[in-house]
Amino acid sequence: MNDIKHDDMDCTQQNKTQLLSLALWTLAWVASTALLRFGAEYIWDYHPAYSISALITHLALGFAMIMVNVKHLANLDELQRKITMDAMGITLGVGLIAGIAYEQLEDIKLITFEPEISHLIMIMGITYILSILIGNGKYK
Repeated sequence: MNDIKHDDMDCTQQNKTQLLSLALWTLAWVASTALLRFGAEYIWDYHPAYSISALITHLALGFAMIMVNVKHLANLDELQRKITMDAMGITLGVGLIAGIAYEQLEDIKLITFEPEISHLIMIMGITYILSILIGNGKYK
């Protein structure tokens, strides 16, 4: 019995460590996104070599973030994995449907501005967070 509690605490600590790692890799990727977007304009005056370096860094950090996420998912228990995978599936669906509809709004002249990917990313982020919260509430 004591071993089970000790194993649960080790598993919980391992999940926290992996979640922190995922958060740090995600933060690094977000920072590289900002550097890629604003670096050329405000730091290196549109020098192509620096822009290419920023792009390669952005892609490498994005790939690392994906790999850490896959590792994190592999180490979740079955219920946590189900909740997370359901949230990812819902988010993918909402992103695809909303993204296509949003892009069409300009084409059919229902909006006068060009759709921005940042709007879609916000919708997807909110969808994912809400899906995780609802999923966790559903199985408590």
